[in-house]
Amino acid sequence: MAADARNDRSQPEWATGALVLADGTVFWARGVGAVGAAVGEVCFNTSITGYQEILTDPSYAGQIITFTFPHIGNVGTNPEDVETNVPAARGCILRADISNPANWRSTQHLDAWLQSRNLVAIAGVDTRSLTRAIRDGGAPNGAIVNQPNDPINPAALKAAANNWPGLEGMDLAAEVSCTQTYEWTETRWRLGEGYGEAQAPQRHVVAVDFGAKHNILRCLADLGCRVTVVPASASAADILRHRPDGVFLSNGPGDPAATGEYAVPMIREVIDTDVPVFGICLGHQMLALALGAKTEKMHHGHRGANHPVKDLQTGKVEITSQNHGFVVVDESLPANVVATHRSLFDNSLEGLRATDRPIFSVQYHPEASPGPQDAHYLFQRFIEMMEEAR
Repeated sequence: MAADARNDRSQPEWATGALVLADGTVFWARGVGAVGAAVGEVCFNTSITGYQEILTDPSYAGQIITFTFPHIGNVGTNPEDVETNVPAARGCILRADISNPANWRSTQHLDAWLQSRNLVAIAGVDTRSLTRAIRDGGAPNGAIVNQPNDPINPAALKAAANNWPGLEGMDLAAEVSCTQTYEWTETRWRLGEGYGEAQAPQRHVVAVDFGAKHNILRCLADLGCRVTVVPASASAADILRHRPDGVFLSNGPGDPAATGEYAVPMIREVIDTDVPVFGICLGHQMLALALGAKTEKMHHGHRGANHPVKDLQTGKVEITSQNHGFVVVDESLPANVVATHRSLFDNSLEGLRATDRPIFSVQYHPEASPGPQDAHYLFQRFIEMMEEAR
């Protein structure tokens, strides 16, 4: 049974959960995952695979994820397919009840995994209707609850959603970043082998952790990089004392202008040294700010694994994985910065490079492999830049 009684605020007998939007819209549901409530921005992701990677992506901090694909849970969960050890997402919304796992790599049912990570979830929601509402009206604040033993109070949930400040102006990178510098040595997963260890790295990359996905760091290590990860709060002096061959600016959550209050001055100092710089997602947005461009919040954002992006230099189209609610304003690029990639969904800016120094970035996630290897050349490009700068 899917809940679509959005104008009926009386709790059905079968409902043990609910989603209440800031405008008072109620979606009754069945509670799954952890018992409790969560408040955040309600977004949707169109991917049909990778739900565990999505739920552990630090870029989802502050967000409640609606999965548009109806069958979630069929591959179970395992300790390998995680992008961070402690999920930052607020919770998730599902159409159907969680599927039983049917995959040889599964070690735990998704429901048990959600409970163990204290992630609140609900199932039985008409996610088509919810997705249309987000598409038409923008990503709203909302509150979800899994409350099997007590009556649910929609008015209290509406108030909680209205009182949540929203992502605009919010620095969430500080919440998901590491707190001290460390070395990353794990390489990409291979069938029959699992993850490997970097051997005899040839170049040194300092990765600034604004909420870095593990697989980005693995891709760098896999290409022969020694990877030193520093906190989002690191200064240019902190970074440059490691004498890096290149600096990587990671993905992350929240408003780039808010995180940029402390990160942009650092980035400007780094790029003034002419060390090669590569940014992804939030790193792309803050690199643009450091170069003199502007960012703005999108209507409902890009989240999914089927987004076509055109490389303007080669004319090739990449199928990309995306997760962002802010975008670099195309018209704000300074004269020494050019667009390199564009979304074929809405023509928004998906990549840039500086014409006078070794700097480039992309909005999407080349490490996520939806193509599956359409965008891996970007990591190789970073390697080549570092080699040329030596």
